[in-house]
Amino acid sequence: MAPEDRRTRARPGVLLAIGVGGALGSAARYEVALALPREAGGFPWATFLVNVTGALALGLIATLVIERWPPSQYVRPFAAIGVCGGYTTWSTFMTDTVLLVREHRAAVAGVYLAATLGCGLSATVAGIALGRLWPVAQRRSADLDLQPEPVSAG
Repeated sequence: MAPEDRRTRARPGVLLAIGVGGALGSAARYEVALALPREAGGFPWATFLVNVTGALALGLIATLVIERWPPSQYVRPFAAIGVCGGYTTWSTFMTDTVLLVREHRAAVAGVYLAATLGCGLSATVAGIALGRLWPVAQRRSADLDLQPEPVSAG
């Protein structure tokens, strides 16, 4: 299969990993929402919490997968796209913001918007920093086959 074909067609195993991860992440987000229900006009703590902790987790996972661990075709789709994608929620974040404005709580909406973006960015940076504390894994000989062959001049 040519490289361009791999980008346009998802492999069934990868789709399964994303789906299972997404189901787990979505279930976790639902549980957080049940534990921290939003009062009308109140700060949406559940959505804030999942988005900030999800940003931390995604920064950590992406760093481990890209910089620290040997190549794997399923870890990133499962954990980063599936779990973190199902756990975090941009759409609920935006909906909560609009609802706060409609409830005449523009100040709370502004604080929520700024706090989510600022804390989310900080959490991502912290996740990356934590990931870089992890030792670099030794690549197995089978993983070396994934590296391109050096080109000889002659």
